[in-house]
Amino acid sequence: MTFSIRDANPADIPALTAIYRESVENGVATYEIEAPDEAEMAARFATITGNGYPYIVAIDTDGTVLGYAYASAFRTRAAYRFLVEDSIYLAPAARGRGIGRALLDQLVVRSTTLGFRQMVAVIGGAHPASIGVHRAAGFVDCGTMKGSGYKHGRWLDTVFMQIDLGDGTDTHPSTDTYPDTLYRS
Repeated sequence: MTFSIRDANPADIPALTAIYRESVENGVATYEIEAPDEAEMAARFATITGNGYPYIVAIDTDGTVLGYAYASAFRTRAAYRFLVEDSIYLAPAARGRGIGRALLDQLVVRSTTLGFRQMVAVIGGAHPASIGVHRAAGFVDCGTMKGSGYKHGRWLDTVFMQIDLGDGTDTHPSTDTYPDTLYRS
């Protein structure tokens, strides 16, 4: 499958909504029970991109959105400002074709370029494919929360994984990078 990666834009909202809806209804990657509508997805997109976080899509040769990924705040407290959480969702036909890994790799590059120092993956349902993609990209295990979610009639574990971005914790961050300036008043 030939695909390319580009910045997501508001015209992608219907495709993003459909991909996410399928994940909510049939998967455990997200612990949402009710799939959000396009208006809610547009609001979430606007918040993430409005705060300068990367939001990307993988498209096939005819422009069909195959999947998407974004980085966003792990927590909103200022001390967390150099840490982002990744999210990746793929259309069913796009799974197992290297698209998730390509999106993750690009998200790591873009987040590093912005000045973030850590990325965390919060993997719902301890999903083996997601764990494998993150591990292959260099993420390390940070821990598991047992029985942290209940969906589709079963208890689900949540796996945390993390990767250093740029210098990680080896140096102090620059005070003029995006993550630091985002929280200045």
